[in-house]
Amino acid sequence: MPLAIGDLAPPVPGLPADGPRAVVFYKVTCPTCQLAAPGLDAFQRAYAGHAQAVGQDPPEKLRAFADEYGFTVPVISDAPPYEISNVYGIETVPTTFVIDGQGSVADVVEAWDREGLNRASKALANLLGAEAVTISGPSDGLPAFKPG
Repeated sequence: MPLAIGDLAPPVPGLPADGPRAVVFYKVTCPTCQLAAPGLDAFQRAYAGHAQAVGQDPPEKLRAFADEYGFTVPVISDAPPYEISNVYGIETVPTTFVIDGQGSVADVVEAWDREGLNRASKALANLLGAEAVTISGPSDGLPAFKPG
């Protein structure tokens, strides 16, 4: 099971560990991650500097994914044996965590879940004292839910 709300989120080597942030775990070959990439990238566009990603692939595949899907979130590689993903308890990709300024999980969303990701956006906005941005809505052509 992934880390739960209230759990302490371990720092991700190579990514800043200070301040509120959204951390997205994904895999380039996952069809749900491919579908979700623009929506997940909305965290970076809305809350620049407060979105991070952990890709379960080698760096060259992560770069190709970013180019193909316009994914601008700062990303680090967590290729097999998935040390970072295992610490976070990742069983499904994509999984998105909102981490508060003290390093605790404030929200977690597994799969592509429009309602959950919009809720996570509100949680991050509240932590940052910013206006919440809608990550996905019915008019964007994406499904309300797609399992990872």
